[in-house]
Amino acid sequence: MTFLLLFSLFCGCTCGFSQSEASGETLSSEDASFCGGDLEVIYPELKVDQCLIVPKDDMNLRKKLTKEWSAPTILYPHAHQGSQLKNGTLQGTTVTDYASPSPPPSSGLHRYQFLLYEQQPPTEAESIGRHVKKSRRGQWDLKAFVERFLLGNPVAQVQFLTANYQD
Repeated sequence: MTFLLLFSLFCGCTCGFSQSEASGETLSSEDASFCGGDLEVIYPELKVDQCLIVPKDDMNLRKKLTKEWSAPTILYPHAHQGSQLKNGTLQGTTVTDYASPSPPPSSGLHRYQFLLYEQQPPTEAESIGRHVKKSRRGQWDLKAFVERFLLGNPVAQVQFLTANYQD
C-alpha cells in the first residue's frame, strides 16, 4: 500500500532575481520549468496550478498571502479513487504547521514550492516529523530528506514566487 506525501517547501532564495517593478517580473526558464503533474494549491483568491509570480497589484494578493490567508487547499486530480487528496479534504498527521509566506522587506522574490511524493510504507509520520523539525525554514535539506526516506522523484510539483508585500 502506498500513500501520497505532500511537502510544502519554502525557499528563501533570490537566485538570479533582484527586486523589480511588477511590470518587469517574469519567470526565469528554470522557474517556469519547475512545475508539473497537475498539483493545485488554492488560496481564497489565488489558484496556483502553474509556476507564477504573485503580482503586486490592487488586489493585495501578496499581503493576503502573508497576513490573512491560512493554509491552502491542495488538490491532486490524479490521486487514487476515493483519495482525500483528490477532493482537497486532507486528513492525517501534521508534521509541521503551515507557515504563511513572509519574505523579508527588500529581499526580492522568494520561491514557495509544493512537492507531492508517493511514499512507501512503513515510514511513520513521527520519524518524518523529527527529521523536518530539526531545520529552520528555508534551510532544510530536501535532497537529503528524499534520500533518507526513499521518496524518489515528486509525483507533482508547483511553485509561486512572491516578494514582501510592502516592496
